[in-house]
Amino acid sequence: MSIGQQVANTALLIGDPSRAAILTVLLDGRFHTASELSMLIGVKPQTTSYHLSKLMEQNIIVAEKQGRHRYFGIENQEVAKAMETLLTLSPPAKIKSLRQSREDAAVRYARTCYDHIAGFVGVQIADAFIQKGYLDREFSLTTKGEKFLEKFSVNLKEIKKKRRSFCHKCLDWSERRHHIAGSLGLAILERFIDLGWVARQPKTRALSVTEKGKMGMRDWLSIDI
Repeated sequence: MSIGQQVANTALLIGDPSRAAILTVLLDGRFHTASELSMLIGVKPQTTSYHLSKLMEQNIIVAEKQGRHRYFGIENQEVAKAMETLLTLSPPAKIKSLRQSREDAAVRYARTCYDHIAGFVGVQIADAFIQKGYLDREFSLTTKGEKFLEKFSVNLKEIKKKRRSFCHKCLDWSERRHHIAGSLGLAILERFIDLGWVARQPKTRALSVTEKGKMGMRDWLSIDI
């Protein structure tokens, strides 16, 4: 099979609306059961299971079994990057209700992009890191940035051991600018959660930013959100 055919087959696989919806849900970085995914994308359970099996056949997603349940998620960050890029290229979804409008605003404000912070807040964090000299324009960590992260209680030695990109820019589909991805992006998200600055929300990849978080980002990064 030619490379062109392989690319076409993968595009066809994830081009199905239901499979694309499943992968978009899984961009929250969490693992979900088939029934949860079925409810979230509005497709019958049997149909959802069929699409999940197709995605697993091509290693687009993985499954983990806990007790009687199987949980599905994205383990390969390249899959998440590809989906985020497709969202950047796609036209905005039509808003048909007040609920959809609120959900859309929440996702655009702050969300998880696989395992790091995206949306308006994610881009503001990236801008602050660059403006303060913690990252250069290519998103490489500087000596000043290492000192800041050490003070911020981020264990650089541990995250550099991970077999993945340490830090790279990720194009944000809603802001059309870059936020911080890679192991460093994950470490920042985890530290923000530990500090109580942001919190995950159920049934969505939107993140809520607490008052403590707004104060903390203002004090540490000079971000006013």
